[in-house]
Amino acid sequence: MKPRLRGRATLIRYCDDFIIGFERQDDAHRVQAVLGKRMARFGLTLHPDKTRLLPFGRPSRRQQSGKGPATFDFLGFTFYWTRSRRGRWRLGCKTRRSSLSKAKMAINDWCRRHRHRSIKDQHAALCRRLQGHFNYFGVNGNSKRLQQLVGAAKSSWFKWLRRRGQRRPLTWKRYGELLRWWPLPRPRVTVQIWGPTSTSHIGGGAGWWKSPSPDLARGRRG
Repeated sequence: MKPRLRGRATLIRYCDDFIIGFERQDDAHRVQAVLGKRMARFGLTLHPDKTRLLPFGRPSRRQQSGKGPATFDFLGFTFYWTRSRRGRWRLGCKTRRSSLSKAKMAINDWCRRHRHRSIKDQHAALCRRLQGHFNYFGVNGNSKRLQQLVGAAKSSWFKWLRRRGQRRPLTWKRYGELLRWWPLPRPRVTVQIWGPTSTSHIGGGAGWWKSPSPDLARGRRG
């Protein structure tokens, strides 16, 4: 299929999730028209709610405000166009909103079910959960979403520790002292996908996009 295209194209795939980027819009429409038929030969179908065609080219330099042409979700992340500190358009990557909500609910549920365990055990388990989240979602540009999860974890832990039936009710002041002895891990970037060492290439046109898939596909489906 690729030799018949008029412009450049790239495929980024992990398991059954994939993105195809095109330099030309007519190539995108041509592939969209035949892709479903090609997959049907192997007994496969495209998910109707997750399959869409959208423009994702770099916004013009003359556009000094507003947002990029579109956003899309892939492997638990949302990709979008944003501005750098120098005012240039660049790709942004943040935790998908639904993925962040699930992580918050999972931590809150864990704190509720294990609130009667020792502080030491609860602290160790929460640190493992948060660190596991950072290992996957800790990409540069995603610090805000990581901080939101840590904040939610602190609130959930405080909420359920207060319901342990203690003689002395847990106050925010006492909880602050507890966190000094048992601090939760700080958000940190574990993978640099944007920057001078990145191999990302952005072109204009219909939204051709190419980025290093090994950094994005690290063992989890979107």
